[in-house]
Amino acid sequence: MLNNEAILVLGAGELGMAVLRNLARHARHASGVSIAVLLRPSAMGSDDPAKRKELGELRELGIEFVEGDLTRQSCADLATTFRRFDTVVTGFVGGPGVQLKIAQAALEAGIKRFFPWQFGVDYDLIGRGSAQDLFDEQLDVRDLLRAQTLTEWVIVSTGMFTSFLFEPSFGVVELATHTVNALGSLDNAVTVTTAEDIGVMTAEIVFGEPRVSNQVLHIAGDTVTYREVADTLERALGVRLERHVWTVPELKRLLAEAPDDTLRKYRVVFAQGRGVAWDKARTFNAQKGVPLCGIDGWVRDNLPRLRAAFPAP
Repeated sequence: MLNNEAILVLGAGELGMAVLRNLARHARHASGVSIAVLLRPSAMGSDDPAKRKELGELRELGIEFVEGDLTRQSCADLATTFRRFDTVVTGFVGGPGVQLKIAQAALEAGIKRFFPWQFGVDYDLIGRGSAQDLFDEQLDVRDLLRAQTLTEWVIVSTGMFTSFLFEPSFGVVELATHTVNALGSLDNAVTVTTAEDIGVMTAEIVFGEPRVSNQVLHIAGDTVTYREVADTLERALGVRLERHVWTVPELKRLLAEAPDDTLRKYRVVFAQGRGVAWDKARTFNAQKGVPLCGIDGWVRDNLPRLRAAFPAP
């Protein structure tokens, strides 16, 4: 059991909140473990009712607020903030160079263990030069961490957030037209995990014994083909769905028409099918016997919303 450890989580977005809740749950059974969250000044002073509710929840959990801005602060400033913590868990922050800056600050601070923002696909397998150019920076972060021995690191590969698979803007599930658009092939697979389950497993890893360090771990709520996604929705909704395939050449052509479109970049990567899916039976959560939410469970939990979005033909 982890004891006498100061943990900092960077941000309190959807995933950050899930991580914080689960870390706090573990910390209740540990000795001398403190948890803090880095928040922008604007977030700490927000008048938004939802944000105020979240901040109130964090206070009730005994989580310390640390002021900072990952985008604007320099590497040296971030290192100063990180220095009093043993473990830093990174949240998502957009913008070229930000994740690399955070990793450099963590190493400069000399923290014991670092969880970079790698809660997604397997960047090693995808490799450099993919359609999503931001993935190259994720590989830069991995190279930086692997080239040193002072700070332990843990990378948690989770696949796509389950909810994103159903996000209208992503275009795989077109709720209004009763269509599932398969990326590359109906038999292409994708690994998905809910934000809540990522929080559960991240906390399990942080507090777990034997201590996890210098490893890439894979977790999965589910690994499904696009055909299985369509079948699952049909069973749950009682609605016949059209199945359409966006081929790799077609998606590349669409990306060429709008080369800065982030979603079109993602579609090409997932359509190519490399590094975006892994065997659920061989994951860290399977090894530990921790059940996570699969596609069937997610659809069942979100059935009212899905029914509302799938109007009768």
